[in-house]
Amino acid sequence: MKITIVCVGKLKEKYWKEAIQEYSKRLTKYCKLDIVELPDEKAPETMSKAEEQQVCKKEGERILKAIKQDAFVIALAVEGKMLSSEQLAEQIEKYAIEGISHIVFIIGGSLGLSKEVIAKADKILSFSAMTFPHQMMRVILLEQIYRAMRIIKKEPYHK
Repeated sequence: MKITIVCVGKLKEKYWKEAIQEYSKRLTKYCKLDIVELPDEKAPETMSKAEEQQVCKKEGERILKAIKQDAFVIALAVEGKMLSSEQLAEQIEKYAIEGISHIVFIIGGSLGLSKEVIAKADKILSFSAMTFPHQMMRVILLEQIYRAMRIIKKEPYHK
């Protein structure tokens, strides 16, 4: 299976980069992983609603260009459905059985995802009602994908 993570924003801190590298390395045993890092839009601290929507729209256009046609798209958004680790593993396994060979997870920028990106998603997934920095969300997502793969293969790790 191929898994692509399309994310807005760059990793700056060394500790985030190291965590991403560690989980990316662990995942090579289970899937082909690709991380597509897109630039975020410059946005002042205070913006009008219209300006926020423009920023989201521009980032959304970049995201949509990065998604391959044959991919099953899962957008990460607060309003999405929450799953346990076991349920995520079941979903990924189900997709594989159904012949889905490419899953794209999308992590938006600081203002979230545009309505166009949400509309393109086959599934909307929420990890929490809380908001996380995109760098941390990337690490959490990779860890949960790794955990799901271990659960699917019935290997120890998940407790």
